[in-house]
Amino acid sequence: MAVSYNKLWKLLIDKNMKKMQLKEAAGIGSTTLSKLSKNQPVSMEVMMKLCGVLDCNIGDIMDIIEKE
Repeated sequence: MAVSYNKLWKLLIDKNMKKMQLKEAAGIGSTTLSKLSKNQPVSMEVMMKLCGVLDCNIGDIMDIIEKE
């Protein structure tokens, strides 16, 4: 299984927010932001921080993709 954060980047565009603004508002590190950019898994704690800042649910910012 893999993850996709395409929904997150679309939501940032809709909210007129830059990645660095999200990083600062959520209190996440550069390494975590890099993982998100590369569609790599991050902790549930990070996902909860992002959802708190963006006022959304996890399904609004990520998808689980079945690998074939």
